[in-house]
Amino acid sequence: MEKITVPQSTNGINTGLSSLSGWGMFWLIVMTIASFILFQDGINELFEAWSLPEYSHGPLIPLLSALLFLRQLKTVPVITGPLPDRKPGVILFAFSLCLAIAGKLIQIGDIVAYAMILWVGAILLISFGWQRGRNFWPPVLHLIYMLPLPVGLYYGVSTYLQGVSSELGVYFLRFLQVPVFLQGNIIDLGVYKLHVAEACSGLRYLFPILSFSYIFAVLYRGPTWHKAVLLLAAAPIAVFMNSARIALAGLVVNTYGMEYVEGISHFFEGWVIFVACILLLFALAWLMLFLRRDKMGLVEALDLDTSGLLQQAARIRHIQPSGALIGCTILAMIVAILWSAIPTRDTTIPIVRDPFALFPTRIGDWQSGPARVLDPTVAQILAADDYYSAELQRPGDLQQVDLFMAWYADQNQGGVHSPEVCLPGGGWEIAQLEQIDAPVAGDQAFTLNKAIIQQGQTRMLVYFWFEQQGQRTASGFWAKLQLLKGKIINGRNDSALIRLITPIESTENDAMAQAKARLDAATRDILSELPRFSPGLPSTKAFDTTPLSR
Repeated sequence: MEKITVPQSTNGINTGLSSLSGWGMFWLIVMTIASFILFQDGINELFEAWSLPEYSHGPLIPLLSALLFLRQLKTVPVITGPLPDRKPGVILFAFSLCLAIAGKLIQIGDIVAYAMILWVGAILLISFGWQRGRNFWPPVLHLIYMLPLPVGLYYGVSTYLQGVSSELGVYFLRFLQVPVFLQGNIIDLGVYKLHVAEACSGLRYLFPILSFSYIFAVLYRGPTWHKAVLLLAAAPIAVFMNSARIALAGLVVNTYGMEYVEGISHFFEGWVIFVACILLLFALAWLMLFLRRDKMGLVEALDLDTSGLLQQAARIRHIQPSGALIGCTILAMIVAILWSAIPTRDTTIPIVRDPFALFPTRIGDWQSGPARVLDPTVAQILAADDYYSAELQRPGDLQQVDLFMAWYADQNQGGVHSPEVCLPGGGWEIAQLEQIDAPVAGDQAFTLNKAIIQQGQTRMLVYFWFEQQGQRTASGFWAKLQLLKGKIINGRNDSALIRLITPIESTENDAMAQAKARLDAATRDILSELPRFSPGLPSTKAFDTTPLSR
């Protein structure tokens, strides 16, 4: 792969000189072992994600990337001279190790997994030099498809696709003359109601289809804009087929009853939808080829030549040791040894915290109703370690304030679900969303989110914010930064969400003012109680700081 003193032969390999390359393989193997000691958290994160239906295609991605690399390698002659441009590879290698260490320190396996992809790119740049190695970006970029989405982005994308799939599914049902009404993600067929859950968002089809369309675009022999169309078409095709599945389920329920829909849904999940999406992708490619002047066939347009791949893989035996390779290997070994030798503290969880079960029934002028238990399905999706849901009411006020609080001990195991994501899934439309100053002053001042949601003629005023270890903010992004800071400084990864909702009685301006005054008053009274249930930074007595081994 690098500085190979082997003349170019017809197949790119001269096995007669393989005895000269043993030390290069030795350093490469040692580097890989040392590096993967640091990448262990990322590997564990990948295997955990691959056990989920949405990412079950993950194990195939490295294999497919390797095949793309070997195919491209056939076009690169054996390098017979020194490579002066390895410095970018060394820099990228060092950065990938730093990123992996950062991910391990804050115990976010996704970051370590991202570092692995940079590490692969660094190895290619070290082996081939900058001029040749940078051309191998397609197989390296393809590795992104094996990574799970960040939790916040996952739920945002899932909720959006749920909404799109619901609307398209209802459109198809109406086209088939089936009377239907859509309320959020609930398809109302009159006697029966279908809930388009997260599992019906289409992500389990979208991720593998995106990977396939990427490979399809790489292998396609045609204009760049053709490749772009094939790549971008994957998402709408997956959503379209998922909507068709939802419409079919609705049609079966409307015709035969609810007991038949489970079998139909399971039959059309997985490979059936995937194969249908693939066929639509091929049909799109055929249509673009049909419109071309040269009238190239679909098989001819795809570069499916797999000959000589084993011979290209054998070129790794001829890698020669270089200063860059040896230096990066020593660096990886030093970092791995130091990391293994130095004990680190595990995540510390607040131990001085009252559970929400002790939340007072009277807060200022407000009287709390009995705490409500969430539906098991909703509670499972919420995945909070502790939550509280109840109605607050004060004397002389006919309208109530709905209070909901959720607390997470460790957001690595699932995080806060913003109402921006959850409310639309419940059938509410967010008519207005803005950040305002909380109705407090002085040291307690912070910003919160004010939203107006509506469902038919019903309107509600919503306040919500994030509690981050004593810091309050309306910004989900800033909340994540605060979590990152806390994870680095004190090992904490806990967070909470506070949400209040009250009705807007009419469309008059005074009704909005009354609703706002009601939430302002409830917010001020609730804030005085929150530190007991979502503790801030503080005293060393409040936290277990005993050093723990890994």
